[in-house]
Amino acid sequence: MQHDDRPGLPRPDATSAEHSVRAAEFIRARMADSNGSLSFAEFMQHALYAPGLGYYAAGSTKFGADGDFVTAPEVSPVFGRVLARQCAEVLADVQGGAILEYGAGSGRLPRDILEALARLDALPERYEILEVSAELQERQERYLRAEIPELVSRVSWLAAPPANHTGVIIANEVLDALPVERFVRGDAGIRQLRVFDDGGVFAIAEAPASDRLSNAVREIEAELGQSLPVGFVSDISLGLPGWISALADTLQHGVAFLFDYGVTRREYYAAERSGGWLRCHFRHHAHNDPLILTGIQDLTAWVDFNAVAEAALSSGLDVAGYSAQAQFLMGGGLDAEMREFASLPLASQLELSGQVKTLTLPGAMGEHFKCMALRRGDVRTPSAFCKADRTHTL
Repeated sequence: MQHDDRPGLPRPDATSAEHSVRAAEFIRARMADSNGSLSFAEFMQHALYAPGLGYYAAGSTKFGADGDFVTAPEVSPVFGRVLARQCAEVLADVQGGAILEYGAGSGRLPRDILEALARLDALPERYEILEVSAELQERQERYLRAEIPELVSRVSWLAAPPANHTGVIIANEVLDALPVERFVRGDAGIRQLRVFDDGGVFAIAEAPASDRLSNAVREIEAELGQSLPVGFVSDISLGLPGWISALADTLQHGVAFLFDYGVTRREYYAAERSGGWLRCHFRHHAHNDPLILTGIQDLTAWVDFNAVAEAALSSGLDVAGYSAQAQFLMGGGLDAEMREFASLPLASQLELSGQVKTLTLPGAMGEHFKCMALRRGDVRTPSAFCKADRTHTL
């Protein structure tokens, strides 16, 4: 197994190490089938989603204190409660719609949303979860049966997106897990970064870029009004437009809320950002080496929200709003969720205050994470965007 000996990055336990060896061998076999190397996107796809071996397809704990990273729903139920208020607005407009969540993680977000909607007397008939991991689906079902037994009958799990969904779609930290291609700007054009096996360890090599990758990068350069600097390394999600198109095919009437860490295209491909936006997470340690800890670490890439907006418009959706997570929460009902703050015991006040700071402060999740709302049909703009919409920055 490849591991990182840098100080501060923990070593995996024996079971995880054995799993990583199997995942790496699976990828080596795919390399042998592809003339000795894989595009980075292919490598990332296998590392995350190889059946029974990829990070999201295997059985280890991913979320929360015992996993590798913490998402907003794991930080505080306030996130889900504010989002529930926005869901209630959409459901009121579409009359009888449902909620569809792409990848429900630990199950905390559907719990928090359904509890909040029950208090608001705005429960949908159905809360559907599209989950690619059978193991995660089992965990979610056990968790929800224990936490909200009176509401779990409204929850169902889907193997594929429904054809005609009316209501709300939620995707929290989904886009960042789409495989990305890695490239470098050379003197003579765009070069693709590929992964190969170098004596038992994975390594990176340059190769001629495909027309698809070259054209995508040149379109970015044309929009920026200049070529990227020679030697500039970054990433691009060629699969994102297709993912958004599929979401548009699913959403017949309503709003999709997409949450992820990301920036505008000019920020994404700024000259000082050579190296790209790919990040790895293992046992709450973030680092930059995707070629180690195969199958047992998370690989993610920040989101180019211009690409999301462009794909949405091409697929017949409107961009209903775009803002930082902090502004979304503050505009979407955070004040209402904090009305009882003064009556809480001091320990609870301190705990809740710390949670809200994590969700909203610029140095934590407040600025790095964004929300983009995509809309189809006659639905009001969610109130969370009424005072702090950044769509004009795209």
